Amino acid sequence: QVTLVESGGGLVQPGGSLRLSCAASGFTFSSYGMRWYRQAPGKERELVAHITASGGVTNYADSMKGRFTISRDNAKNTVYLQMNSLKPEDTAVYYCNTVYFGMNYWGKGTLVTVSS
Repeated sequence: QVTLVESGGGLVQPGGSLRLSCAASGFTFSSYGMRWYRQAPGKERELVAHITASGGVTNYADSMKGRFTISRDNAKNTVYLQMNSLKPEDTAVYYCNTVYFGMNYWGKGTLVTVSS
């Protein structure tokens, strides 16, 4: 079955950086686009970034452009989210997502806390 496992979250000071990873299994990873979402306390889940199957095209939410970078390693079945210049408002649980045969699959998420 499709499994997504996020890692790399933690506590970071404002202006700091983190790199999140999402290890995928149970499907042909190199054939599917991948997304990162996040959900802050009391808010709805929002799309952070998307990357196509080949990695050739990426898209970002406006508030993340220039600070976040999504990438993937199809040999390792892993998608990454490099987050720089982090702000307190980036505090959230970050989720990895793919759509496989029309169904959404999610990891359990990794918590990112930006605080001094």
